[in-house]
Amino acid sequence: MDTITTNLSMTKVHNDWEEILIEEMQQRYYKTLMSKLEAVYAERTVYPPAHRVFRALELTPYADVKVVILGQDPYHGAGQAHGLSFSVLPGVKLPPSLRNIYKELQDDIGCPPPAHGCLAHWARQGVLLLNSVLTVEEGQANAHRKLGWETFTDKLIGALNERERPIAFVLWGKQAQDKGRYIDRSRHLVIEEVHPSPLSAYAGFFGSRPFTKCNAFLRQHGIPEIDWIIPELEEEER
Repeated sequence: MDTITTNLSMTKVHNDWEEILIEEMQQRYYKTLMSKLEAVYAERTVYPPAHRVFRALELTPYADVKVVILGQDPYHGAGQAHGLSFSVLPGVKLPPSLRNIYKELQDDIGCPPPAHGCLAHWARQGVLLLNSVLTVEEGQANAHRKLGWETFTDKLIGALNERERPIAFVLWGKQAQDKGRYIDRSRHLVIEEVHPSPLSAYAGFFGSRPFTKCNAFLRQHGIPEIDWIIPELEEEER
């Protein structure tokens, strides 16, 4: 189980997300969610570690978001989740979904997959690696579904939708696609595909070319493209 050295309900994101979310974090449902999480973190094994729950927001400020890659909930295996959707820290075995993402990345833009699974390189360029639910219990996918996170991430997507500069939204899986109702598709790009899990990847994920589609959209709007090629060494996310 995770040792919480600070009150999770008092956790702040130290960039422009803090101003965007300050009112939301005062809502009753959010305070209830934080209270439940405090108890669960103290009694059970929960991922990611408490200090990394909002890592995606910390690495990708609101004003910098160019692309949103939205998944379901964090990996539920030991040592995997670290606050960025689909990402694992260097040294952690690549989960099957990430292997499929790397396969599509190679087929799409022709780059060889890196040996590690850390996607912080994308996050620092403006790719918000977000899950619909931000915590999970060990060995139990969807354990924290309907705990309150969905309302919070609905707010995040709604706030991004209000941005004047267009954003490319990549929604992988049904839970992610449910967020599409908050996105103005006349201004933003929305790419909806099945989840990259081995259970569904062959039903439309492979061959979807999301990386070139995102860059084409960014280029069309005069926004610097994403360098999707992940360096072999990641220094920050240790």
